[in-house]
Amino acid sequence: MPFFGSDVNISGSISDEEDDFGDGEADSMIKHSEPRTNVDVSDEEPTAYELRVLRKIPDSLPWSAFLVCVVELCERFTFYGLSGPFQNYISNSYNDASGNPGAIGLGQSAATALTNFFLFWCYCSPIIGAVAADQYLGRYKTIIWFSFIYLAGSVVLFLTSLPRSIEAGAALPGFIVALICIGLGTGGIKANVSPLIAEQYQESRHRIKILKSGEKVVVSPELTIQRIYMIFYMAINVGSLSSIATTELELNVGFWAAYLLPLVMFIMGICILIAGRKRYVVRPPKGSIIPQSLRILWIGISSRGGLESAKPSNQGRLPDGRQAPWDANFVDELRQALSACKTFPFFIIYWTAYSQMLNNFISQAGTMELHGIPNDIMGNIDPITIIIFIPILDKLVYPWLRKFGIQSKPISRIFWGFIMGAIGIAYAAFVQKLIYSAPPCYEYPLSCDAGKQPNGDHEHNHVHVAVQAPTYFFIAISEIFANVTGLEYSYSKAPASMKSLIMALFMMTNAVGAALGAAIAPFARNPNLVWLYTTLSVATLVTGLLFWACFRKYNLIEGSPELRLEAEQPLQLDDMIPNAHYSSVSDSTTYGDFEGPQSDVKPHNV
Repeated sequence: MPFFGSDVNISGSISDEEDDFGDGEADSMIKHSEPRTNVDVSDEEPTAYELRVLRKIPDSLPWSAFLVCVVELCERFTFYGLSGPFQNYISNSYNDASGNPGAIGLGQSAATALTNFFLFWCYCSPIIGAVAADQYLGRYKTIIWFSFIYLAGSVVLFLTSLPRSIEAGAALPGFIVALICIGLGTGGIKANVSPLIAEQYQESRHRIKILKSGEKVVVSPELTIQRIYMIFYMAINVGSLSSIATTELELNVGFWAAYLLPLVMFIMGICILIAGRKRYVVRPPKGSIIPQSLRILWIGISSRGGLESAKPSNQGRLPDGRQAPWDANFVDELRQALSACKTFPFFIIYWTAYSQMLNNFISQAGTMELHGIPNDIMGNIDPITIIIFIPILDKLVYPWLRKFGIQSKPISRIFWGFIMGAIGIAYAAFVQKLIYSAPPCYEYPLSCDAGKQPNGDHEHNHVHVAVQAPTYFFIAISEIFANVTGLEYSYSKAPASMKSLIMALFMMTNAVGAALGAAIAPFARNPNLVWLYTTLSVATLVTGLLFWACFRKYNLIEGSPELRLEAEQPLQLDDMIPNAHYSSVSDSTTYGDFEGPQSDVKPHNV
């Protein structure tokens, strides 16, 4: 199995090899050479050789990208602050005998089904947001308008969670209305905020830069986009810590207080979004591409020539006599978009497993010894882990690996995300087995006569809730590898005209995973939970292995865009080291007596 798809590239200083190159010329060329032209060094593009041997670093980020991060932080603060108490709000009754807070009292299976419906709706609605942005409003205005829909749902949820509303029976209908509004608003925001933050970075070229240490490096747009999404995802998880506050408020004050705090934060986010409107890089709408894309796909499916048949030069006139309303470039962009989507189906099982954290794990904690803490507070281990480990990976681990030529390639990162997710769900099965083995109620926690106390409450099974912690740790690490990389991969592979659509389709995998989670919700009852978690763990593991088997061959190209550039550019002899000879062989590239990185990419025109 790979660590990070580590075909080793030569990077950093190679002064130790100066005897092979002769007279230390390579060292002076890589670390101390003057620009070859009068262009400022920061604008100098690297040669194909420099792309191969120099260390790559991310660029500095524009302030507008950080501003979008703050807006997303506020939105995620609201989303997780509201949804954190959902499982208790739905499953437990008002003044429930278990001692856990509640309002509607539908039970665990119904609560799991409703929360999965909410996730399904949240990740289906980005398609609506993508069409609205591309066809009518543009990304920024779409985010604004859908924010107001989101705000309306938050207000409804707050009002119907007041004690009088719960006692009057308004909690359930108000909750359904709030779910629809918040889910729609979430979709409009999520489809557009991810591409909006990446669009704040406008550079698309590799550039040469000399660090203060004298080292000559390549500033990589791909690594910059990777860093943007790492920071973006960290902002998401900082916002998600709101559930620490809302679950405490839910337990000690009431659901109305738990839902008021996110409402206030969301209003602040809208204000920040509007106040910074002149600072964003904003692109106008160009018309929806979905109808044309569907027509092209139909032509490709129904003809022998595939998508090539849909190009105007091969299509002639349509059956109704009109010219095709697209050009050949649009067909090529659609082909590129389909290439970006080919990994998406594998995420469905991953999201089904991940969704357990948002419902069944909360109910699992509710059957354990809580020692005075809310049962839905344990999920905050996930964002805390992400907040700690994203900077460690971004600032320490990935740069350290790059110094040794080990690239953290997207396919490998996603693969390890699946593996870590499988381990997390397997551990949840282990925890559930511990619960079923513990008194007083064993396989039927909170529902046996032996567990009833004189005051009418039920005694929880004798397993400390802290035992759950590793589950959230493994799932958090899996998110960093799988979800962050999925966002980055979707954006970087999508053509400019289809970025919102591709991001929406990536989120659609979450919706399908949530729907699958809702389908298995009837099995989320005692004493079946060990088998439920075990099955999901095995399914996630098998999916990860199939993913690796299908896509590992793309690791070189997908993980190293600079090699695509190298393959497209001819190598010139004056780009090479003086007096060094070049030969192309089947397994390696040789510069003088120095053997370079192995590659299947063979330069041409040499």
